[in-house]
Amino acid sequence: MTNVEDFLKSNGIKFIQHEHSAVYTCEEAEKYCGNIPGLACKNLLLKGRKSGRYFLVILPAEKRANLKKIGGMVGDKQMTFASAEALLEKLGLEPGAVSPFGLLNDQNHEVEAYIDKKVYCAKIVSFHPDRNTASLELSGEMFRKFLRVIRHKINIIDL
Repeated sequence: MTNVEDFLKSNGIKFIQHEHSAVYTCEEAEKYCGNIPGLACKNLLLKGRKSGRYFLVILPAEKRANLKKIGGMVGDKQMTFASAEALLEKLGLEPGAVSPFGLLNDQNHEVEAYIDKKVYCAKIVSFHPDRNTASLELSGEMFRKFLRVIRHKINIIDL
C-alpha cells in the first residue's frame, strides 16, 4: 500500500495535514473537522449490481448521493454500495477512510473515478490520507496535479 503523504511529497504536491478524532460519517466529519478549510466531500465506492464494475464517486458533502442518477451517468443503472471487503480489496481502504487517495492502491485501474465538477473546481479540498484520523488539505491546483500524476482516468460529472 502506498503511503499517501510520501507519495504527495515525492511528486511535489503540497498539503497541510490535520490530525483529528476518527470520523466515519459526514456528520462526524462536520463535528470534528469543521475547522479544516476547504470543500467538505463525501467519497463513495459503488458497484454496478449486474456489471460488477466499481466506481469511486466524489461529491460535495451537502449533495445527496442519488444512486439512480449516478447509475444513469456512468451507464450502469443498478448501483449499490460496495462491501467493506471490496473496499479493502480494490482500494486498500477501511470504511470511513474512503478518498481519492485510495486510487493509488488501484494498480490495475479496476475502479472508475467520477468527481463532481464542484469538487474538481474547488479552491481548497481535504480528504483522508487512507485513514480517518487525519485530513490532508490541498489547494485545488494541487488536487488536480494529484489527479494528473496518478494517471488514472478521471471523469468529471455534474451531480
